[in-house]
Amino acid sequence: MKQLIEKFINYLRYERNASPNTIREYRRDLTQFHTFLTPEGVKPPPVERIDHHLIREFLGWLYDRKLKKSSVARMLASLRSFFKFCVREGFMKTNTARLVSTPKLPKRVPRVLTAEEMNNFLDGLANGAYQIKRKGSPQPKREENARLMLKRDRAIFELLYASGLRVSELVGLNLGDISREERMLRVLGKGRKQRIVPFGSKAEAALEAYWPVRSQILSRPQRKGRPEQAPQALFLNPWGGRLKTRAIHAIVRKYARLANVNWDLHPHSLRHAFATHLLADGADLRAIQELLGHASLSTTQRYTQANIQQLAAVYDKAHPHA
Repeated sequence: MKQLIEKFINYLRYERNASPNTIREYRRDLTQFHTFLTPEGVKPPPVERIDHHLIREFLGWLYDRKLKKSSVARMLASLRSFFKFCVREGFMKTNTARLVSTPKLPKRVPRVLTAEEMNNFLDGLANGAYQIKRKGSPQPKREENARLMLKRDRAIFELLYASGLRVSELVGLNLGDISREERMLRVLGKGRKQRIVPFGSKAEAALEAYWPVRSQILSRPQRKGRPEQAPQALFLNPWGGRLKTRAIHAIVRKYARLANVNWDLHPHSLRHAFATHLLADGADLRAIQELLGHASLSTTQRYTQANIQQLAAVYDKAHPHA
């Protein structure tokens, strides 16, 4: 079983050209399934002996461990892909995971910030309105670093909203992926698929303010114990390394707190706003699909529902007979 999992991981890596995040998730899910099959002192059954009853037992085991339905559904999807690979390679006759029904998930339409809310928030960021007020005597070095990071963070917010990027796409950007003259980004999306995405004048201005900050970060002396600098990366941490996904989430949470807004603001909120505001202003759904890098139009169509809900809310507030 372990050898088959490694073969499948290599297939994802070298034939499907899957992203590191995708490979990590598949490995985690399949390792957990292997753990379920091999309690202490028990040998795992041959892969051809694994039937849908055993898979249902595994899902029940996951529910007992208080996993969410979305996590269970993802685990089942991983098993289906793995067993499909096993059938293709001749280790199984049928994909038994296909006989197990997927848990029903609630259809959630994301709450999208209005264009006015987004503009006010980003204008506050540009004006330096969201500063941490520290008690005690001023510390010039710390304050200078905060000013530098504010310029970097503004560029992050503006680019997320201007181009509708996923967080993984943002942190993966290199200097060679950005055309400053044409205001275009070359983005590596899911499935390692490349797409070209434009960005606007506000994001351009934020990036222009960030370039000197980036140079200043890279000019800092390297300290022992710090990871190596990543001079090719677009967005850097204070020590010159590539920003990580977790750091972007922390940055967004920080400014939501400093702005004192009651939104559930996270990086994907800016992607939702990007798509919904384009749709509201008459952009073609197919064009939005291309910009977002969605493989299926049905994924993009979620934003039409969000847009309809926004229109209904405006109607309820404004119409005298609503």
